[in-house]
Amino acid sequence: MLRAKVVLLGPQRLFPTLNQVIDSLAIRGRIGAVTAGWEEREREDQELSAHCGGRTLNLRLFERAQDVAEADPELFQATRARNDTLRSIHEIYQLRLGHEMDCARELLRREDTHQHLEIVAAECEAAIEAIRQLDAFHLKRIRDVHVEFDARLHPHERPAVARHRREIASMLGDVECLCIAGGHVVKLLDHLRLFGVFQILPEMPVIGWSAGAMVLGERVVLFHDSPPHGAGNAEVFEIGIGLHRGVIPLPHASKRLHLDDPLRVRLMARRFRPAQCVALDPRTRIDWTGRRWRGDLGTLRLCEDGRLAEVGSA
Repeated sequence: MLRAKVVLLGPQRLFPTLNQVIDSLAIRGRIGAVTAGWEEREREDQELSAHCGGRTLNLRLFERAQDVAEADPELFQATRARNDTLRSIHEIYQLRLGHEMDCARELLRREDTHQHLEIVAAECEAAIEAIRQLDAFHLKRIRDVHVEFDARLHPHERPAVARHRREIASMLGDVECLCIAGGHVVKLLDHLRLFGVFQILPEMPVIGWSAGAMVLGERVVLFHDSPPHGAGNAEVFEIGIGLHRGVIPLPHASKRLHLDDPLRVRLMARRFRPAQCVALDPRTRIDWTGRRWRGDLGTLRLCEDGRLAEVGSA
């Protein structure tokens, strides 16, 4: 499902740049908008619309999902059961991940000071590889749950969903690009998946920011080095939409990550390689050109030596 034109932006609430991006893409017609991550506030998109010159057409996915839940109780109950299963899988993953991350951090500390560097370096690489294997195993379990759900329920073929998909397809035929806003990442991903939006989307640029940037890749990674609760380990949370690969978007990175801690930066960069972990702070932008990622000046990625460097630099 890779697309020739995907643009990921930093948060838009305080420092909106979306209109500049749309101008740079020479978009002159209507603009599709997904604000399902805002949940009950989905229709409160007046500021977004005004920023885009009043040209937005909201797909109203949250509202449509509520209608489907009422019209198809069987699908609603099956979805709840699936989500309960996913939560249980994720709880076990968190337990295993905590031990693996503690080990990798301790070995990274020793890597800088131990007199037998080659011995510690090999153990450190093995510890990071163990995390990568755990992440991959966790994603496979999640994928298996979704595959079984789709094979059993065929959600896109059910009348309540199919009716909305036809309406969404008609709306998408009237726009020149699709913008995916942020908000609740789980709700946003669930609603995009329920209606199979990207399976019926014509070829056009897709722009995402905050949670909207997170869901567009191959995997959704949640992160916060100092959360109110929990251990502060970045978690591979879900299968993404798969519009692009090679990037782990990190919205609000300067607020949520200790980017001044080389050890944490090194671990994040080495864990997710060869993908680039990109700090999507306000006023940042990266574009998929069809062959590689290009970043605006000042858009930074995390490096395996603990530094921050501009996207596209060596």
